Amino acid sequence: MSYHSPEELRTRVAEGFTDVIAMLERKIALRSVSSEGIDGEHMRRSAQFVADRLRDVGVEARVVRSTGASVGAWEVVGSRIVDPHAPTVLLYAHHDVQPVPDAGEWDTDPFVAAIHGDRMYGRGSADDGGGIAMHYGALRALGSDLGVNVRVFIEGEEEMGSPSFIPFIEAHPQEFEADVIVVADSGNWSAGIPSLTTSLRGNTCVDVTVTVLDHPVHSGQFGGAILDAVTLSSMVIASMYDENGDLAVPGVTSQEPVGGLQRDLDEGTVRTDAGVVPGYRMAGTGSLASRMWTKPSATVIGFDAHPVEGSFNVIAPQARFRISLRTAPDQDPAEAQRALSDFLVAHAPWGCRVEVTPLENGRGWAMDPDARATEDALDSMRTAFGTDPVNKGEGGSIPFIPELQRLFPNAQVLVTGPEDPQSNAHSPNESISISGLRKNILAEALLLDALASSVR
Repeated sequence: MSYHSPEELRTRVAEGFTDVIAMLERKIALRSVSSEGIDGEHMRRSAQFVADRLRDVGVEARVVRSTGASVGAWEVVGSRIVDPHAPTVLLYAHHDVQPVPDAGEWDTDPFVAAIHGDRMYGRGSADDGGGIAMHYGALRALGSDLGVNVRVFIEGEEEMGSPSFIPFIEAHPQEFEADVIVVADSGNWSAGIPSLTTSLRGNTCVDVTVTVLDHPVHSGQFGGAILDAVTLSSMVIASMYDENGDLAVPGVTSQEPVGGLQRDLDEGTVRTDAGVVPGYRMAGTGSLASRMWTKPSATVIGFDAHPVEGSFNVIAPQARFRISLRTAPDQDPAEAQRALSDFLVAHAPWGCRVEVTPLENGRGWAMDPDARATEDALDSMRTAFGTDPVNKGEGGSIPFIPELQRLFPNAQVLVTGPEDPQSNAHSPNESISISGLRKNILAEALLLDALASSVR
């Protein structure tokens, strides 16, 4: 049961929405680009602004410095305890934003909020000012009637890879202990169709060095019997795939969409969004969703070889490349890394030398589709948006989410967020749907209301 009717909360959200929009406009103007210095004064101002706004809605928030990095980031932590016996919900977002390398690529000033139609444009409007706005708006709507204890963590270095996140949690576990963790840093199927993020792929990287000679030799004298290292590297890379374009490395596992596939991705939309050249056929088999969300994928993200400019007729003795392997959500990335490394060495073409150097690993994550909090979240989204949610996975990785789950194994983790396919997070003309934000706020308020009674 919930403490408020949906109509009452809808009215409260609407009454406070002008204040939410004003808050988001001010947040955009703070230019909280963490790559310009996570410890900078601009980041402290951003953190202080967020802490002040959270205090406006009853959270005892404060700004603290992170630990575990060479330079501490400005973080916002806080809590609001309404009943020691009530469930506790941790609300996460981040206040740092991506840089703007070329403001000329924007149609508006990236650090001045601009509203056109149903969208607000500005850097951080969606990622993750929208997440902050969701928490702020939901707590504002619930006011003194909040039925759960709330802890809040608004991170200041997410766009820099969160190097201090886990050390900070381990140093302050009491700030994060919760029954449910809501990570508002993802998005919806569309501005009008809500989603829970059901899974995130893991990631592992390896450097591969292919050697055929101990020094360069003339291609006219030795070519034909001796293949160059670049060609041999290409053969090594190609050996990872079968005739359908599926990754076929024994020990690197595959997985279907978590909780079932409610709607597949539209190939035309994917081709347009990615800028795929005409005539290219999508690699792999199965649903597009499974190929992009839960099946493994390997990408050569770097290659060391002689440039075309200044090239001459020699056989390259050695080449080096880096493979980024996205792993199925449930696979241990270290296990996948070992399997990939063994495979590459075993498939050295023509007996050349293949050496693999393992690099960093990041775990994937899969939602518990049967958890009570998941059901509450889906019900809240259905009520707020007036339509059934279409859940989706993400092909990328957010390593701190599985780390949160590891540190707090009894907590139910929900990944929500304000973005939609038009948001252009990390890109020029980033924006957020205004009507979508209002519905996201209502959905979170309804969720907090439902959790007050269901997670006991």
